[in-house]
Amino acid sequence: MIAARPLEPALYLVATPIGNLGDITLRALETLAGADVLACEDTRVTRVLLDRYGIQNRPYSYHEYNANEAGPKLIAALEAGRSVALVSDAGTPLVSDPGYRLGQLAIEAGHRVVPIPGASAPLAALVGSGLPNDAFLFAGFLPVKDKARHERLAQLRDVPATLIFFESPHRIGDTLAAAAEELGAERQASVCRELTKTFEEFRRGTLKELADQYADKAVKGEVVLVVGPPLAKAAPEAGEVDRVLIELSETLPTAKAATEAAKLTGQPRKELYQRLLALKGDG
Repeated sequence: MIAARPLEPALYLVATPIGNLGDITLRALETLAGADVLACEDTRVTRVLLDRYGIQNRPYSYHEYNANEAGPKLIAALEAGRSVALVSDAGTPLVSDPGYRLGQLAIEAGHRVVPIPGASAPLAALVGSGLPNDAFLFAGFLPVKDKARHERLAQLRDVPATLIFFESPHRIGDTLAAAAEELGAERQASVCRELTKTFEEFRRGTLKELADQYADKAVKGEVVLVVGPPLAKAAPEAGEVDRVLIELSETLPTAKAATEAAKLTGQPRKELYQRLLALKGDG
């Protein structure tokens, strides 16, 4: 038996395993055991974790359907000088779950918010995907309706980063098809399923290849879709750049024409400005 130390009054956001219960941290265990109030998304799910490590703290339900009622009670506990720990069913609280609202309320009321880091499905998928990770964007869940899904993907098309999405196993085929259409069929991607669990799987390929694989495939388990950054565009030929500059300069001042040409060609504005001056001089 290990006695948990008392916690200072604060809202503790505790990351829990996304599958393998062995991924819990020692600090997280101590926080779950020592908190005056333990709030969770589903008491049945959290009870499995608590029982695995012999933690006797009684979990209190806080989820999207009772947040308006349960949230103020948790804030009241903080006001009374008690420590409150919050966990989601899996992973890091506040990431695509209603804990975000509780965190906002606590901060607005002037209470300390303490993250207890640990397992994270987006990061596990990113490092396992083999895709660039120097810049990435976690985009959460895509819209369910097809039109809205296409519109959201179109908005993300030119983001210069690897994209990470949560997706339902029932919609992954449709999402891959939409992503191939809106983001580019040749963009590299990875479908990451059942992370840290017994049947963990990474499928890698272009969006078109993955869309074909999942078109009629029944999928089970939690899915994270990782899509690599946009493919580098080939630099336009010098003659094409000159043509663009000349056409723009017919209706715009030199500086403005160079600015617009930079947007169209991806070339440095300063170089285009000098090039346009030279072209005008040649004329």
